[in-house]
Amino acid sequence: MIGGVVLAQETLDFRAGHDIGAEVVFADKVGEAYERVPASDVRYRFVVDTGTLA
Repeated sequence: MIGGVVLAQETLDFRAGHDIGAEVVFADKVGEAYERVPASDVRYRFVVDTGTLA
C-alpha cells in the first residue's frame, strides 16, 4: 500500500502552502505528458483524468 489519507492530506497541504498546481492530462495524452518529464517541460505535477479512460 502506498500513502494513505494522512499522506494525501499532507501532500495537499504542502501544495497549497507552496502555490503548486496540477496539470490535468486526458488518458489519450499520457504518452505526451510522459515525454515532457525528461525534457523538463513540466511546471506542475500531472494528474490523469480517469474519467477519460476507455
